[in-house]
Amino acid sequence: MPESAPVALAAPSHADLVGELIRRWRDDAGATYRSWFLWDERIKNFRSIRRGLAQVEAEIKEGSFGVAYRGSSLETVVHSIAEQRQIFRGADHAFLWKPKLRIPDIYENPENQRAFGRLLHNCACCDTAAEIVAHIHAIDRLNIKGLGPAVANLLYFLHPTLVPPFNTAIVKGYNALTGSAVKLGSWEHFLAMRTGILELTERYRNLLSNDLGAVGGLLFDIGSGRYPAPPLDRDLASMQNWQARLEQARTEAQLLGKAAAAQGENERTHAEIQSWLRDLGRALGYDVWIAANDRGRLHDGVPLGQDCLERLPGSLAAKAGADSIRLIDVLWLEPGRDHVAAAFEVEHSTSIYSGIVRMLDLALSDGDLQGGAGLFLVAPDAREEEVRSQFRRPAFRRVTGLDIAYLPYGELEKHREAIARFGSGLKAIKAISNRLS
Repeated sequence: MPESAPVALAAPSHADLVGELIRRWRDDAGATYRSWFLWDERIKNFRSIRRGLAQVEAEIKEGSFGVAYRGSSLETVVHSIAEQRQIFRGADHAFLWKPKLRIPDIYENPENQRAFGRLLHNCACCDTAAEIVAHIHAIDRLNIKGLGPAVANLLYFLHPTLVPPFNTAIVKGYNALTGSAVKLGSWEHFLAMRTGILELTERYRNLLSNDLGAVGGLLFDIGSGRYPAPPLDRDLASMQNWQARLEQARTEAQLLGKAAAAQGENERTHAEIQSWLRDLGRALGYDVWIAANDRGRLHDGVPLGQDCLERLPGSLAAKAGADSIRLIDVLWLEPGRDHVAAAFEVEHSTSIYSGIVRMLDLALSDGDLQGGAGLFLVAPDAREEEVRSQFRRPAFRRVTGLDIAYLPYGELEKHREAIARFGSGLKAIKAISNRLS
């Protein structure tokens, strides 16, 4: 009886391989999905960055923005973006003034500066993709030298489901994944890429969020070389080669596990400081609120939100700045009242920029916080000079009137038990803090 011919196995489709890539990427502790997209600080930064962009737009409109990037409100908000993990690192390069090239031409040219301000204002006020695209076309028609699609990194924080983030690695990743030839400096190319990104997100909607930061992170990891893109043809040898490269990327991800574990230690330390402030606040007789996104985080096996307020008091929850208030790391409230006695932002390893901006956002959103409340940036002892240097920046001139204090870990650890036993009110906690004014 003749032997039957072997059945030829069809090579997997490009779509199948992309799906496999996304699944592995989502499971990789060191890739942007887990290390940045699911990072709590990413969500906390949205409101403060939006407020910062509104300040830029307002200063441009009133003519007080100035003629330099350094020390401006734009530098402050771009640094808040750039100091997020991985994907936005280097976001400020496009906005730095390059005197020999005279770009980007929004500092020395008042008309261009006002056009940039209008773009920020118009995009903040609209809520549809068609309107955003129209405003992008409007700024593109002006041919402002050096003002290109890097601005999308600002617009992403205004409309994360409509505008993807943008940088060299993301473009390289998109081109590798789709076979496109997107160019970096062209708004027209950016808009074409945006359409393709939306189609990609829809195609893999069971794996990718409608927040375009997720697909942006995937493209960033492909473009920066962490993951190889599947070949666009169905040649079996190419497929096998890609499978081998993907397996290598997985092995490298496992080797990077120690770095991810070290980051986990940083997060646990942040939770430990929150637990100190929680316990101290309760010992002093305050009602305690733990940031809404941290309530379930464990420290010593106990949720941080245990025995704390489950919801903000009614008048606080109804304020315009309620979203910011809910995300402050620790709040002490007068028992049975809506008054915030103290607010604490723990800055273990995150950007000092972001912490100051969030505190300003909180204070300006809620009048009660300026009426004698204690406002504290809590950070490692070694970060005091960093805190002070950022606090002295001209862009934070509005913060100096808020009487924010720097509370070092060392002082808190040394005195917290004595304060809990013998203290009352905020006198002792202010005594171990250092004023930043």
